[in-house]
Amino acid sequence: MGQISSLHKIHFISIGGSVMHNLAIELHLKGFLVSGSDDEIYEPSASRLAKYDLLPAITGWFPEKITADLEAVILGMHARQDNPELAKARELGIKVYSYPEYIFEQSQHKQRVVIAGSHGKTTITSMILHVLNYNNRVFNYLVGAQIEGFDNMVKLSENAPLIVIEGDEYFTSPLDPTPKFMHYQPHIALISGIAWDHYNVFPTWESYVKQFELLADSLPKAGAIIFDETDDMLDVIGRKERPDVVSTAYHAHPYKVVDGKTILVTAEVGEVPVLVFGNHNMKNISGARAVCERLGITDEEFYSAIQTFKGASKRLELLGSKATVNIYRDFAHAPSKVEATTAALKEQFPERTLIACAELHTFSSLNKTFLKQYRRKLNAADVAVVYYNPQTLEHKRLEPITEEEIRTAFKRDDLKVFTDSAALTDFLKSLKWENTNLLLMSSGTFGDTDLKKLSEEILVF
Repeated sequence: MGQISSLHKIHFISIGGSVMHNLAIELHLKGFLVSGSDDEIYEPSASRLAKYDLLPAITGWFPEKITADLEAVILGMHARQDNPELAKARELGIKVYSYPEYIFEQSQHKQRVVIAGSHGKTTITSMILHVLNYNNRVFNYLVGAQIEGFDNMVKLSENAPLIVIEGDEYFTSPLDPTPKFMHYQPHIALISGIAWDHYNVFPTWESYVKQFELLADSLPKAGAIIFDETDDMLDVIGRKERPDVVSTAYHAHPYKVVDGKTILVTAEVGEVPVLVFGNHNMKNISGARAVCERLGITDEEFYSAIQTFKGASKRLELLGSKATVNIYRDFAHAPSKVEATTAALKEQFPERTLIACAELHTFSSLNKTFLKQYRRKLNAADVAVVYYNPQTLEHKRLEPITEEEIRTAFKRDDLKVFTDSAALTDFLKSLKWENTNLLLMSSGTFGDTDLKKLSEEILVF
């Protein structure tokens, strides 16, 4: 009886995005009527949307889906300014949000925590969520990767007093070049480190750093900034005088490595074994602990929870292991991440040979001007390999790069360079695999290589 008309009807333009599809699922679970469109939807978005009957029947844009009874339209980054559905929404005067604006709208009356930085933000956010969950706290969240114990990457409920958001520095939508994290208006902001990336969005180092300074300067009175003091640029931003804003610096948590296992050394509760490793993850733990402390989590509660944190999906994820061989994949693609991940694995297993493969797949990594940022970043590896697909360069309309130019950029004469994924697979399968670890780093797929299958084939030695 009149019930249907009071339902929230929301339409997603570009529903296949990683956050967009999670937000669509969360609103559907809250009882909203959700529709959406996209011109391409990849896995895992397609299966996850299909599970809730939210996958568009046909790809493409359909202005007829935009009707006057819509409460709002949420516009994804993947859509273009001339999108026909967007034009129709404007014509009908329907409220158009980017997803950061919509998340803020839904969390205006909550304490807002934003985790930002060039690297580590997904892991730090995941650590905080894990600790809060372990300690039975009620909270909302938005995180950029699947984590164990959480079905969805977005949670919006009325009763939660708090929301923890992974905030990135890239454009909000095709209509709005503001960094996404500025829309959340955080009370607490953590910045994990600044390493220039996304050359296509921020053509200069200065323009990139500026985004983080804007975030720090936006904190309200009684707000807090938490930052990695070992990052020179961040140290300057973090220590800047801001009236009535608390500034907390952190560095890598004290730890030791014993027989390939990492143990935190704490003054409060003694030694604490953890499942993640590497100096960068010790920084991540310190950052997460500083945020949790501000949220009223005690040291005992934090250390008890962090022992069972397995890491976010595709972050030093163990694909397979046998006797003295471990095979990992990692999302690392930017220079600072490639360096940190390679060093972490060598430190954890110093006596094992480390074969590290990095795929150059993003716009920045394949840009001739930016390529030199990779100088010596694979030095911790005993065998260093780079793979790239020349067709990706054509697709991104970038000028061709020779194998020699890549060797020069990485500053490593013995660097092995592959442009054919089958040749890379053959090379890896031909190696001796005793007392050796393999690290596969990419935000892509090494030319559609089935990494799980490759791992199984290697481990048959």
